[in-house]
Amino acid sequence: MSPKLSVLPAATLLTLCCQQAFAGGIMLYEIGTDNAGLANAGAAARAQGPSTIASNPAGMSYLSGTQITAGLQVLYGNLKFDRDDDTNVSGTGAGNALDPIPGGSFFITHELDDHWSVGFGQYGDFGLAVNYDNDWSGRYFSQNSSLLGLSLVPSVAYRFNEQWSVGLGVKAMYGMLQAQTAIDRSPFGLADRGDGQYKYEDGAWGWGANVGVIYAPQPGTRIGLTYTSKVDLNFEDNLSVKGDGPLLDRLNGTKTKLDTTVPQTLTLSLFQQLDPQWALLASANWQDWSEFGQIGVQVDTTALGAQSKSVDAGFKDTWHLSLGAQYQATKQLLWNFGMAYDSSAVTDKNRSVLIPMGESWRIATGATYALNKDTDVNVSWAMVWLGDMPVDQTKSTSGNRISGQFDNAWIQALTGNMTWRF
Repeated sequence: MSPKLSVLPAATLLTLCCQQAFAGGIMLYEIGTDNAGLANAGAAARAQGPSTIASNPAGMSYLSGTQITAGLQVLYGNLKFDRDDDTNVSGTGAGNALDPIPGGSFFITHELDDHWSVGFGQYGDFGLAVNYDNDWSGRYFSQNSSLLGLSLVPSVAYRFNEQWSVGLGVKAMYGMLQAQTAIDRSPFGLADRGDGQYKYEDGAWGWGANVGVIYAPQPGTRIGLTYTSKVDLNFEDNLSVKGDGPLLDRLNGTKTKLDTTVPQTLTLSLFQQLDPQWALLASANWQDWSEFGQIGVQVDTTALGAQSKSVDAGFKDTWHLSLGAQYQATKQLLWNFGMAYDSSAVTDKNRSVLIPMGESWRIATGATYALNKDTDVNVSWAMVWLGDMPVDQTKSTSGNRISGQFDNAWIQALTGNMTWRF
């Protein structure tokens, strides 16, 4: 009976066709907007531009006329694996597994009247991608993989009065999954055959919603609360296997399924204007990573054939805390500053080279300059520090083992965007 394989999502570090850099899991705060320069501080309460569609759709009720924001960004970083003496598979080093990743976003809002506003957003805030050298020591666990999510979000907001606003966005997410991993055709060194390889690639649509409320108890104070529902992405395709011989023939063409759940989230934010120049911002965020499920399939080999088994992610929920400030230096120039902490969705025991993530610290800054009363330009930068991330994985049958750690891992995001008001 042929084995039923599911495939590794790419989780592996971050970001998207849409783009981004990590949170505690692989949800991203950097989506080509000025929010990157605040490390997500105050995101659900700021309501300072059309990108509020992504962080709290209720914020559209604070935007007059028609407004458009378009942004671009690039993610780059250091994700190098240092193997130790417990690794028992020959091969090269991993190289830097994080290639530069470009991305972009687009938002538009329109005020219908004193109460109603509508808008649309396109952005990628879920995903990650890693690309190891094909002949590295951990090639039997992953060579390259990516899991990317692009969201299309039509939204509506209603303002009851000066204090209360609510918003709703319907999210259509298109997920793209790709994975490539080597297969050991000479288990236990009993033969001298080159590696095989399996590939998987599929796309799937999923649906969800963003719901938000903003309460302004007094002028200059806003409290925002946003809930983002889970999105189920169901991938299914036939496994493509390269390599001759009975070890692999039974795997080729196997129908492969992977059900991925983009987690639900809850964000509480504060925006407090202190005086004409200074504002303070803060956010607390929860992400339901414990519902993510299986991360893929582990293919193992013996002298008699190939075996496969599903691998559960073993993720846990994550928490995010951020603080930030805004300084109106001149009439045209606004500075943003922020710092944040995200807990890890995976313990050292469960971390894999497929998903090299952990707790992170984030520092960020950015500046918005008003070219005129209707046009702003923003440039933002964020540094995500992941530090050392140990990994120790062993296949139960062949005994193939990769052991070591990602040393001094970090990711940076450089973002630029413009906003036009009509």
